[in-house]
Amino acid sequence: MAAGPVSERNQDATIYVGGLDEKVNEALLWELFVQAGPVVNVHMPKDRVTMQHQGYGFVEFLGEDDADYSIKIMNMIKLFGKPVRVNKASAHQKNLDVGANIFIGNLDPEVDEKLLYDTFSAFGVILTTPKIQRDPETGNSKGFAFINYASFEASDAAIEAMNGQYLCNRAIAISYAFKKDSKGERHGSAAERLLAAQNPLSQADRPHQLFADAPPVPLPSITPVPPPPGMMGGYMPPPPVPPPGGMPPLPPGPPGSHPMPPMPPPPSNRPPMPPGRGFPGGMPPPPGSWMPPPPGMNPHGAWRPPPPGWGPPPPPRPPSSQPPMPPGPPPR
Repeated sequence: MAAGPVSERNQDATIYVGGLDEKVNEALLWELFVQAGPVVNVHMPKDRVTMQHQGYGFVEFLGEDDADYSIKIMNMIKLFGKPVRVNKASAHQKNLDVGANIFIGNLDPEVDEKLLYDTFSAFGVILTTPKIQRDPETGNSKGFAFINYASFEASDAAIEAMNGQYLCNRAIAISYAFKKDSKGERHGSAAERLLAAQNPLSQADRPHQLFADAPPVPLPSITPVPPPPGMMGGYMPPPPVPPPGGMPPLPPGPPGSHPMPPMPPPPSNRPPMPPGRGFPGGMPPPPGSWMPPPPGMNPHGAWRPPPPGWGPPPPPRPPSSQPPMPPGPPPR
């Protein structure tokens, strides 16, 4: 699995894997990264005295697309409890440090390096693994960490968006970290920003912040349609009310057309309603509505006189002249 000379490697298809535990070997790296694509070789530089690897290695893939895919899915996974850093093995990574180092305080003990990386990588390229200060004996977090960005635009965006936000139920505090060689001076000064703007390598890598593989599709431009004649301010006037018993008028035709003659009212063989009855205007009632009773009938449904030709009602039956029957014997 040892690699050949560096000049024979495909640098565009080679990735750098850092932060490795001492138990990791080349066979384990091969088995891990072959899940992302065909692996050509794996190389882990070793110390000449102890013959132990120095905590990092290089994995060369068959194609550049496989290397990019492995960076997306393998970065910050944990091997033997340690998050590994996966990025392109380019020679200019050491020149990308412009001083955009931020300090993150009041961290919850449950926050680890992967959670910090997944949260803050949305603002820009992170050069190294987020460094959480831990107790050397117990390995517990001390509650603060440092992140090194590749540009001040990314660090400014992270401070503006995340300062005071809650991470694992704790409000975190974010600011620029103090410089190591100076007393009381923080990163992010005007001199550092000027030097970073003059460094062409700092603009080589840009994060993908759209969270989609395809570029955004521009929306089609919509041309407003002018309103038809007769509309004022987008308001269409209501149609005129038709006359009683007539048809509603037809809408006006297009400009230049001849107007249609008015339609005559439909013929009606129904006699007009007497005044005071029916609906206003003499219009017939709609189906299902109540009709007034005909002449001679009580509106409450009472009896009405018989038609002509019928005799008078029979006289009432006279009372009987027979004496009543005597009562029978009492029951025993």
